[in-house]
Amino acid sequence: MKIKPIAACVAMSLAVASGMACATVTLTGADLTQDQAWRVAKGEEVAISKAAMKQVTDSNRLVMAAARHGVEIYGLTTGVGLNKDHHLFNEKGEMTEEAQKASIAFNRNILRSHSAGYGPALPTEIARLSMVIRLNTLLTGRSGAQPRVAELYRDMLNKGVTPVIPTRGSIGDADITLASHVGSVMIGEWKAEVDGKVMSGADALKAKGIEPLVPHGKDGLAILSTNSVGVAMTMDAMRTMRQMLKVSPLVYGLTLEGMNGNVAPFLAQTVNSHPLPGLQDAAAQVRDTLKGSYLWEFDKTRPLQDPLSFRTTVYTLAEAQRALKELDELVDIQINSSDDNPGVILNASKEDAEKSQVKQYFVDVDGVKGAIIPSANFEPLPIAIAAQRATISLAHVAHNSLHRTMRLDDPTFSGLSRYLAGPSNVFGHAFGATEDSMVSVYAENIELANPVSMHSTPVEGNIEDSASNLPRVAERLKRASNNLFDLYAMELLHNTQAIDLRKAKQSNVKLASKTNELYTAYRKHVPFVDMDRQYSGDLEFGAKLLKNWKVK
Repeated sequence: MKIKPIAACVAMSLAVASGMACATVTLTGADLTQDQAWRVAKGEEVAISKAAMKQVTDSNRLVMAAARHGVEIYGLTTGVGLNKDHHLFNEKGEMTEEAQKASIAFNRNILRSHSAGYGPALPTEIARLSMVIRLNTLLTGRSGAQPRVAELYRDMLNKGVTPVIPTRGSIGDADITLASHVGSVMIGEWKAEVDGKVMSGADALKAKGIEPLVPHGKDGLAILSTNSVGVAMTMDAMRTMRQMLKVSPLVYGLTLEGMNGNVAPFLAQTVNSHPLPGLQDAAAQVRDTLKGSYLWEFDKTRPLQDPLSFRTTVYTLAEAQRALKELDELVDIQINSSDDNPGVILNASKEDAEKSQVKQYFVDVDGVKGAIIPSANFEPLPIAIAAQRATISLAHVAHNSLHRTMRLDDPTFSGLSRYLAGPSNVFGHAFGATEDSMVSVYAENIELANPVSMHSTPVEGNIEDSASNLPRVAERLKRASNNLFDLYAMELLHNTQAIDLRKAKQSNVKLASKTNELYTAYRKHVPFVDMDRQYSGDLEFGAKLLKNWKVK
């Protein structure tokens, strides 16, 4: 995806006469919304509040002051490897030239060695989304990185320098092998996209007048030890799922109208007898979708009860919506909090500080005070589990879609022709073979619903013996959501056919205004199936229509 944020802002700023101005999202580290994050990902300019930058500055000052006073800080107070006997500061609390070089070398090497991702790159928009997420969490002041790191995230976003971030290689307890590629570009290495072209990191920074980072102290860890990539992938999957759920009542409504189905299961007093969370809202959405439909008028030929796939759809939609809501709430917390280790806490409370084990983490020197505490805040398991639950819920949504569609094909239930064959299609196959395609897609969603968050093996000398696999979980949620658009496209092929056959059979068939709008848009491109034809193009159009449908 080609994104030119600065060009867009320049174009807006030229429109002075119309009163337009370049929109800017100002980050504080505490109140970023998902909508704002997406706006920056799509090219809107980003700014850092003064208070947030002060937090970053003070956090860095605290870390460096602590190091000068002998507090052990992972990867900072001493060199590593053969340089483990080189201390960063001398007995006077001053950084030696040799130690400074060692710190820079350590930070460069940690970014290089952890840039081990592979596979297809993230789309530009999602890579930018991961960057604005990390920038905002950096502004909480919990990382200890130098302010220049935050400035680089901001400048790269605003000037359109997007690191090439691979999608594979992270086990999900901090995306260390993926986010590190952002840092590699910051130091003038690896690859980045600028104005739609991929070039070296050095050339990308030079093209936009950005000075490379000279990393030291805790910079490297701050850049790579974050879940921002997995969270961005999760938000991308959520976006797909959200649209799919918006069109779900419409597709279901058309199928009910094609079946001459019963409205009883989603009446308000019906679901109020079983007040499960979200069930009433889902039922209300279906009732609203079917306003004005002929289904509200008594029909003596209408069955008293439809198959369970029809009657329980309101339950499956309610659970999917509830899973998405829970995921939304967790992501809102994640993008406004720290996943750093060790965590730098400015003006930390003295809770448990009287205990010697805890007291060692506290610092009050050189005009700054706080604590530097080892943590497991890089653990995104709550998000991974919530995303897995969402994927499981979509398997049930897919199950109902599959079986609703197959019941339409069966004259025993629909009262229509076998496989919804047109009147002239006496010896044709009609929609019989499409059931194979539906079952194939449904089977994939069953596979995607299997949890993978516990599939990990100890790494890094057996100390990192737990993982969430969040990027894999996110990828599965997105695939499951996209698969439902494919299933719905198949259901749309069937239910519109069923509606036309029923209109020919019954004079009272009137669609609800909302379902009729979708029906009409679909029929402009996909005509009634009078005789057998190739359906692949129809299915492709149906999925595209639903992905872009604006629900009113």
